Amino acid sequence: MRRLCTLVLVLLAPVAAHAASFDCAKARAADEKAICRHRALNDADVRMATLFEVDGHLLAMGGRGALQDAQVAWLKDRRRCGGDVACLTRRYDARLAELQRVFDDIAARGPF
Repeated sequence: MRRLCTLVLVLLAPVAAHAASFDCAKARAADEKAICRHRALNDADVRMATLFEVDGHLLAMGGRGALQDAQVAWLKDRRRCGGDVACLTRRYDARLAELQRVFDDIAARGPF
């Protein structure tokens, strides 16, 4: 478990140094602009991107594909929120909970 926590911290460090998981200077869609304007959404986006990356590295290939498919579906769902901060917050809360469950399931199978 200690190694897994170290891995998460190592992977988290470079992502946390950036704003959002995408280039805000190139944001065109309403959801992206809202994420760039609101610190809480920006932070949620960084956490989501980090968990997604960590989960992707830890899952087997079949699980990785399912994770990527779910992410594409989630991004489409997020896009439907437009600039609605409350809607975006709900979407991020739900996705973060899903990604955390994936991580917890992997960690429970250990040892690491």
